[in-house]
Amino acid sequence: MRVIVTGGAGYIGSHCSIALMEKGHDVIVADNFQIGRREIAASLKSLDLPGKLLKVVEADLNDQKGLKKVFEGGGIDAVIHFAALSQVGESMNNPKKYYRNNVGGTMNLLDAMLDRGVDKIVFSSTAAVYGEPVRVPVDEECPQMPINPYGASKLMIERIMDNYDKAYGLKSVRFRYFNVAGADIGCRVGEWHEPETHLIPNILRSVFKGGEDFKLYGNDYPTRDGTCVRDYVNVEDLADAHIMALEYLFKGGSTDFFNLGTNEGNTVLEVLKECENVTGKRIPVTLMPRRPGDPSVLTADNSKVKRVMGWTPRRTLRQSIETAYEWENKRQRISEPF
Repeated sequence: MRVIVTGGAGYIGSHCSIALMEKGHDVIVADNFQIGRREIAASLKSLDLPGKLLKVVEADLNDQKGLKKVFEGGGIDAVIHFAALSQVGESMNNPKKYYRNNVGGTMNLLDAMLDRGVDKIVFSSTAAVYGEPVRVPVDEECPQMPINPYGASKLMIERIMDNYDKAYGLKSVRFRYFNVAGADIGCRVGEWHEPETHLIPNILRSVFKGGEDFKLYGNDYPTRDGTCVRDYVNVEDLADAHIMALEYLFKGGSTDFFNLGTNEGNTVLEVLKECENVTGKRIPVTLMPRRPGDPSVLTADNSKVKRVMGWTPRRTLRQSIETAYEWENKRQRISEPF
């Protein structure tokens, strides 16, 4: 199978690209490198796997010429679409940027697929489509009422994909991620955001020279230790789900959406403690006020994807932290592209 991975030099996209190649599929990575890393692309190019990285194309989905380069050569069987802006705070301050990039870019991608007869796509959506959930664990029947333009842009894309299926027969699987964590067990790729907003890498960065105290936002939530509870799903488990989604679509599966999470939750302090256990170091903490809009508990009901695709998370929180720490050690040492 020949698969385009948009955002393939980013965090989840790079792990998915490796998973595809390990299964013998050929990959075309498309990335504009605003968020994705050239170092990650270089690492992907160096791999010797059953499938091949056919090419890395520097392309923006809002650039029609760039899109043509992505599809050059034909023979594309499917697309896995990660490319998006994803900072909630930025989306609140600059919503037009998010709608033009996320929604506009995706529409360009879908139209390019239709023009070339490619009718299957797996889409990286988000639990942010639920907004403030009415119940936890969050199941797919919970009302979808996003409270920020980022979540709204992802939900809008899901609606567009429903329309494209009914009108043009373009089939999609949309995965609503909860909190993604961890890194490739071989330390070939990992999480590399600047600035970093995710909990685990921010905690781990605190133990390195020049690292800042970890900022803990609120300790008075109605939870078992006063800190927020979140559902941390391993990035390699996530990549496995995308492979299964392609298999599902090629077996005739219908357009649908699924939560990806563990069905469990850990508090911020529990994650902090596990990071200290893994690193063997005390992590300095600065207590900050609550952030507006942070729900006390946010965990996934993943029973639908288990039932329909047979996917279940296999890696533990500790494994996610161990691989993330190994990757952070490597990332800290990198001065030249590898």
